[in-house]
Amino acid sequence: QVQLVESGGGLVQAGGSLRLSCVPSGRTGIIYAVGWFRQAPGKEREFVTYINRSGDSTFYADSVKGRFTVSRDNAKKMVYLQMNSLKPEDTAVYYCAAAPSGEVTSTLYRYWGQGTQVTVSS
Repeated sequence: QVQLVESGGGLVQAGGSLRLSCVPSGRTGIIYAVGWFRQAPGKEREFVTYINRSGDSTFYADSVKGRFTVSRDNAKKMVYLQMNSLKPEDTAVYYCAAAPSGEVTSTLYRYWGQGTQVTVSS
């Protein structure tokens, strides 16, 4: 069993930046691809980005492309989501999730974190 824990959320003004972190605990001997998703109030969970197991392949939703950057440090077992030029519409609970390979479909991820709130004020 793998548990994921997100951190780094908070309140920021539009145009600002935040860096989210995702760290696994439990059976961390296997390296997984990690996806980031977000869910705003009253909306469905949506794909943000994923990074593959080695960290040399990433994919972004059009809504965040050029503003968000996903990276990982496998030695530290950490995955990061750097979010720049934040907009009020980025306000959501952000989740990291683990899967054998990078996917845009949330149902293909087996392990999920509890989420961290990101609020962007205008």
